[in-house]
Amino acid sequence: MGPLKGIRLVEFAGLGPGPFAAMLFSDMGADVVRIDREGGRGPHRADVTCRGRRAVAFDLKRPEAVQAALRLVGKADGLIEGFRPGVMERLGLGPEVCLERNPRLVYGRMTGWGQSGPLANAAGHDIDYIALSGALHAVGERGGAPVPPLNLVGDYGGGALYLCFGMVCAMLEARASGKGQVVDAAMSDGAASLMALFYGLKAMGLWRGERGGNLLDGGAHFYGTYETKDGKWIAVGSIEPQFYKELLEKIGMSDPAFEARMDPSAWPALKAKLAEVFKTRTRAEWDAVFAGGDACYAPVLSMDEAPLHPHNVARGTFVEIDGVVQPAPAPRFSRTPPEIQGPPAAADNAASLAAWGFSPDDIAALKESGAI
Repeated sequence: MGPLKGIRLVEFAGLGPGPFAAMLFSDMGADVVRIDREGGRGPHRADVTCRGRRAVAFDLKRPEAVQAALRLVGKADGLIEGFRPGVMERLGLGPEVCLERNPRLVYGRMTGWGQSGPLANAAGHDIDYIALSGALHAVGERGGAPVPPLNLVGDYGGGALYLCFGMVCAMLEARASGKGQVVDAAMSDGAASLMALFYGLKAMGLWRGERGGNLLDGGAHFYGTYETKDGKWIAVGSIEPQFYKELLEKIGMSDPAFEARMDPSAWPALKAKLAEVFKTRTRAEWDAVFAGGDACYAPVLSMDEAPLHPHNVARGTFVEIDGVVQPAPAPRFSRTPPEIQGPPAAADNAASLAAWGFSPDDIAALKESGAI
């Protein structure tokens, strides 16, 4: 009953942001069929990003398989592919061919560098895309090297989420115009877009180029992480004066040096003083001190701990399917709640094709030709 129930998408199996985008569409109720390569093993049972969709395995070197893929495309609202520019065209499944078959199709292209530009055909990974956007340079400790923020900023934040947003925008527009279009989602573009706030702060003179010396990059003593007595970590984000005041009250800090709250030159010394204080108690003891308050405090939880936290349990933030603990669909909807449609599944050609309107004779002919 998710908000995208009734929407159909064809996903050409790939890596990283493509599958994650398809997962998001599926979680929201879309009927997604993934086209795997013939002979592929299919996803691991714990590959969470492949959950919730049908799958078929086509040998796209055979014309019968290409025609079958185009038949699926003809029934779809959207298509997701994540190959280098030109690959889909060489397969005979480029935008021109697909839009001729289905003029309302939204053709989603997920790449690192985009469909054009000097780097369009170059190999790369998340770390490279965020490096070019300015994002990677901004993350890390003062005087240290840039630190990769997992592959959240390029692959998933700047990639998959922007692809999904772009495709939904194009689908809404297609309902009015009757015309589909190509969505060129580049991870480098998306990562740059995510940096909008920081480019604005820089233009206002409120952001310095030095890593670890700014308000939101761990430079400020009231916005960062601290080790506790038992070797665990806590996070504080007491930016506003009232939250800062409560932070100092909770830890029993009366040192007048902390009145220099917004003086960046004082931050390193104040950070060192807070580090000493937070090492005097365990993380559990600090949890108790800050419980129910407004100091903007949270324990830094591992992936083993996060699903067990009372807040996450109460909201059902994590679920377990076939023994695999994984994040539940997000965000929440009041009337059309999303749900996981099933665990990761290997190709089931007959069932998946039948669900999209292929007859038993059609499926038998594809088997006979070697297309599936």
